[in-house]
Amino acid sequence: MPVVREFTLPDLGEGLTEAEVVRWLVEVGEVIAIDQPVVEVETAKAVVEVPCPYGGVVTALFGVVGEEVLVGAPLVTVAVSPGEGERPLAAVPVVERAAAVERPLVGYGVAEPDRGGRRRRVGGGGAPAPVTRAPAPVAAPVPVAPAAAVAAPVPVAAVASVVAGGVPAVISPLVRRLAREQGVELAAVAGSGPDGLIMRADVERAVAAKVAASPATAAAPATVSAGSAGPAAVPSGAGTVVPLRGLRKAVAEKLGRSHREIPAATCWVDADATELMALRRQLNAVPGPKVSVLALLARICAVGLERFPDLNSSVTEDGSGILRHSAVHLGFAAQGERGLVVPVVRDAQRLTTEQLGEELGRLTEAARTGAIAPAELTGGTFTLNNYGVFGVDGSTPILNHPEAAMLGVGRITAKPWVHQGELAVREVTQLSFTFDHRVCDGGTAGGFLRFVADCVEQPGVLLRRL
Repeated sequence: MPVVREFTLPDLGEGLTEAEVVRWLVEVGEVIAIDQPVVEVETAKAVVEVPCPYGGVVTALFGVVGEEVLVGAPLVTVAVSPGEGERPLAAVPVVERAAAVERPLVGYGVAEPDRGGRRRRVGGGGAPAPVTRAPAPVAAPVPVAPAAAVAAPVPVAAVASVVAGGVPAVISPLVRRLAREQGVELAAVAGSGPDGLIMRADVERAVAAKVAASPATAAAPATVSAGSAGPAAVPSGAGTVVPLRGLRKAVAEKLGRSHREIPAATCWVDADATELMALRRQLNAVPGPKVSVLALLARICAVGLERFPDLNSSVTEDGSGILRHSAVHLGFAAQGERGLVVPVVRDAQRLTTEQLGEELGRLTEAARTGAIAPAELTGGTFTLNNYGVFGVDGSTPILNHPEAAMLGVGRITAKPWVHQGELAVREVTQLSFTFDHRVCDGGTAGGFLRFVADCVEQPGVLLRRL
């Protein structure tokens, strides 16, 4: 007889604890192969496809598109034949789940065994409630269309017992969180779900009623928290609220923390990049991979950080010390399908200019197509920000927490410039340098920026440090 296996959301690495369902790649009743991707999820770092270690018939899917799922929460259940349709030791039957630890998927970390699931039965057992369906033979799919909401139904008896006990009938932790963040008393909310189950729409209606009844907020749009499952109601004509999710949510949290915690300062200088551009043309005139301006600037930064190691550091979590990093993990801003991301070139100080160019190109293309791995977006120690691609000259960026410094490069454009005592048209750029004033003084920051500017104006200066 087929055995129903439960596959939970694995630890996607880098400390991520949740992911948002972007798109289901399978349906209930579909026959899948071992390690076939079943769902596409969005984390705070990337959109990834999650493969299932079981092969067989999909009997249930958990989570609707746009819903956040915690690591360790169920994703799908699959009916497999005993001894077949699964990787050895990948998982165990649902009834034995509490006493076992899953083997992680290739490329993922190991989920903490005590992580809570997203759905639990009310008033008892911790096992999730899947879509009710008898296991089907692996040889043929079950000819039943998937449920519209995809998620597991709530046992009617469980809901009835909760209501009878005087406790608000709420199953989804997302509904509880939305109510808590919006200040809604669940006991006063009438549920529209089966047997009085309180749904997200019920809480949103309560929020709308609360906003309409409050004279202080009648003229202002209601706000929605970054973690809420959907947009809050807003007064007519006040516009719409777009919830912060996935990458945008992570960016907002990180930049907010950086702005609150880091006393940042910025200095800048105009530099004549004519010789640097001439060097690039000379390098690209010979056979081999093309060298970009960003690769040359990355090489300059790596050398500069060797000379000014205070800037390749970060303040410890408790603020009691400064951690100097032994390697330069160079982050750079890249525009991708999901917005601006910061891929990281590992050990940039060990790479040649040509190697830097190849790695920058690979990561830029991966970011553009959304194929970049989450691990490639973390661990940076210094950021190079080329905002000149947007056609602007300067900026005062917010540091990429917990990094202590960021070099910004504006557009390179022809300008009148005094060169060797005479007025000439030269290719000029503006360099800006933002730094954490806790790790160094203005002298160190100015020294680094001046070194970079000298290398831009006279690339031969780099030969002293290579």
